[in-house]
Amino acid sequence: MALGEWREQIRVQGEHLADEVKRLLEEGNVTHIVIKHEEHTVLEIPVTGGVALALLAPTVAAVAAVGALLTHCTIEVIRTRPV
Repeated sequence: MALGEWREQIRVQGEHLADEVKRLLEEGNVTHIVIKHEEHTVLEIPVTGGVALALLAPTVAAVAAVGALLTHCTIEVIRTRPV
């Protein structure tokens, strides 16, 4: 089965950034997350398949710190799906 790739953008307020990233990581079909503020990339998170969320806890903590500094940001999510 071939895999396709698609992107989506989610706008969130800074205080909700870590919760949204954690939710995306739990979905399982996310391969890459890019956090942007005013079109500038602030943080990129490559996600390899099968990585437990517990192993990404330091990354989620970093995302929470970034969210505390930003008022509004955009999360660009790259996902895979069967075609």
